[in-house]
Amino acid sequence: MVQQNMHQHVELEYLKTDHCPLSDRQYSFFEMVYLISGKGTVSINGNRMAYRDGNLLLLTPNDRHTFEITEVTEFLLIRFSDSYIRSYPWKSIHHLECLLFYATHLSGCVMRCKDDSRLVEMIVESLLFGMKVGGVYQQDLDMNLVNALIVIAARNISKVRPENVRTNTDKRILQIINHIERHIFMPDQLTAAAISKTFGISQAYLGVYFKKQCGETIQQFISSYRIRLIEWRLKFSDLRINELADEFGFADGSHLNKFFKKQKGISLTGYRQRLG
Repeated sequence: MVQQNMHQHVELEYLKTDHCPLSDRQYSFFEMVYLISGKGTVSINGNRMAYRDGNLLLLTPNDRHTFEITEVTEFLLIRFSDSYIRSYPWKSIHHLECLLFYATHLSGCVMRCKDDSRLVEMIVESLLFGMKVGGVYQQDLDMNLVNALIVIAARNISKVRPENVRTNTDKRILQIINHIERHIFMPDQLTAAAISKTFGISQAYLGVYFKKQCGETIQQFISSYRIRLIEWRLKFSDLRINELADEFGFADGSHLNKFFKKQKGISLTGYRQRLG
């Protein structure tokens, strides 16, 4: 296994090849891979898929991946560090949480919206043009274009339904799920009373309705989503326990630790230490 690091917060690389220099790699950073042309397969965490031009892949830190090229392939590789994600003043941080949380489970192209796919293609063309000709303020322009790609990818990843949600589920359930993800740091917006009022559903019916559509109670879903975000914070941030508690709306670190240990069977400190 080859471990690779990066030296800047954001890096771009154009690559055209008929063999695979991207074999059995594991990164300490995020990498978006845009397939400009070519054919082959990619294996991400043991899951294989065919790739084609126009695919946008997202590799998260510690993903294991290998490209197998069967036809000359052009890549645009866009790397960014987790510290960049943490430090940039994103307007809606939950989009980035979706990016971090869901991408590993996709193991393939993250794009779900045809219009966004065309937008990504235009952004990639602009990045390639800038890499070729340069110019005044090119680095600033590149950073803004990369930010746009990150948000577009996150927006598409956020369209992926939770595992237990049925294919033909009621549209309103997806709206409720979006509401939960959007307000995950605001516990007062996640009470049964608040959700019932927002969507015009009685509290008594909300629980039955959500479980029927999703296969779990609404509180189980909220807890599971919150736990996954906390796990990512523990992996990719240096936030102290009390800071995490404040962010997720817990009274203090003790209450957060009790919640986490109940769900995961290990303390916050123990979980972080286990990560090495």
